[in-house]
Amino acid sequence: MTPSSPTASPTDKAELFGVLVSPTTYEDVVDSVLVASKDQSTLGVTALATHGLMIANEDPEFRDVVNSLDIVTPDGQPVRWALNRFHGTGLDDRVYGPKLMWEICRAAADHSIPIYLFGSTQTTLDLLVDALKAAFPGIDIAGAQADRFRDATPDEDLLDIATIRESGAGILFVGRGCPLQERWVSEHSDSIDMPMLAVGAAFDYHAGLLRKPPEAMQRVGLEWLWRLGLEPKRLWRRYFSTNSQFVAAWVRTEMARRNG
Repeated sequence: MTPSSPTASPTDKAELFGVLVSPTTYEDVVDSVLVASKDQSTLGVTALATHGLMIANEDPEFRDVVNSLDIVTPDGQPVRWALNRFHGTGLDDRVYGPKLMWEICRAAADHSIPIYLFGSTQTTLDLLVDALKAAFPGIDIAGAQADRFRDATPDEDLLDIATIRESGAGILFVGRGCPLQERWVSEHSDSIDMPMLAVGAAFDYHAGLLRKPPEAMQRVGLEWLWRLGLEPKRLWRRYFSTNSQFVAAWVRTEMARRNG
C-alpha cells in the first residue's frame, strides 16, 4: 500500500460543497478503527465518492447524515483534488472504499479482531467470505447477514442489533449502497459499540462480481467511466447528473474565492 501524506486527524474535517470530508489516509483510518474496536466504542465511517458527495450536497437530510459520521474519506480522486485545491490538504492519494476494507480486514486478521458483514445478497456474501478467508487465513468472520432490500421492521432491527452485538465482532462492514448504508450507520451509532464502515461496492469487488478498474484509470479519476462501461443502463443517469453537479459546484467555489 502506497502511503499518503497525513495532514490531519481522521476525525478532523474540511467543508466541501456543504459536506464535511476528512482529509485523511488509509493508515490513519485503519489505526482509528483498531483503536475504536479495542475500546468497544462507536465509530461511523464512510468512503464518499463524487456520487455520494453530490447527493449530500443536494439533499439536506442526507447531508446531515453524512456530517454526523466520524470519518468521511475522500473515496474518489475528484474529491481528493477538491480537498487539495480548496483546503490545501496535500493528500497524495484518495481513501478508496474497497481498498480501505481490504486493509482493515488485513489488520483485523493480524490483531485477531472478528469482523461482521452486513448487506448485499447471500450469494455475494458467500463469495466474499471465501475470498477473505483465502486472502487472510487468520481472519475471524463472526457473521454475515444479507440485506432484506427493504427497511427492517422495529422488531427486525432489534434482532439485527442483538445478533451483531452477540456475534463477538469487533468491526462491522455495511455494504448496502449509498445512501442507505450511511443512514444505517448513523441510525445505529447509539446501539452498536464498534466501528461501522459503509463501504459500498467493496463487497461486490472482493467477491469477484465486479471487475476492478485499471490502476491508471483510478489515478486519473476515471473509475466512473470504467463502471459506466460495465453497467451503462444502470449508471449513465447517475454519472451524467453527479459529474455535472460536481463540475458546477467546483466552478461556483472557484468564483466565490475569486470574488471574496
